[in-house]
Amino acid sequence: MIKWEEKTRLEIPNGIQVSLEGTIVKVKGKLGEVSRNFRDKYVKVEKIDNYLVISASKANKFINGIVGTWHSESKSMFTGVTEGYKYEMKIDFTHFPMRVSVRGNSLYIENFLGSKAPRVAKILNNCKVSVKGDRVSIEGIDKRDMGDTAANIEKATYIRHFDSRVFQDGIYLLKGVNPDEL
Repeated sequence: MIKWEEKTRLEIPNGIQVSLEGTIVKVKGKLGEVSRNFRDKYVKVEKIDNYLVISASKANKFINGIVGTWHSESKSMFTGVTEGYKYEMKIDFTHFPMRVSVRGNSLYIENFLGSKAPRVAKILNNCKVSVKGDRVSIEGIDKRDMGDTAANIEKATYIRHFDSRVFQDGIYLLKGVNPDEL
């Protein structure tokens, strides 16, 4: 029999519903629902009363790292479904004026460095992307999906075979914060 030792306990805030289906944790709040698969051989998540308890069967720095990651992921899920997140990105060009637009689940970057073919960045799941002037805003409840969307946008404007000290055109992340902190 495996002996599980409680490593961390996270209180579930009011107005949030947490459900466990096997290793999948679903968090539902006023802004929507986020789910994450917490699957590991030596670490498990349980809901006990009004707490999310993360336990481990071993104690080493690798397992403690997993416990800490799951703790912070759970806290960001709680914050996401109650307050949401917002990322700001800046469109920067000096050589060729580019046009940036949102079409469906993609962000199109046209005339980047004078190229005829548009560059396309994928927008993930529940992220809402809007373009106003030289700013791109990403809003959503899942911090991981928002970070991946911002990375897709930056990667779409990555410049190869040019001197990056001269050609600094692109779309870059300015800040990622909770909307209340703006």
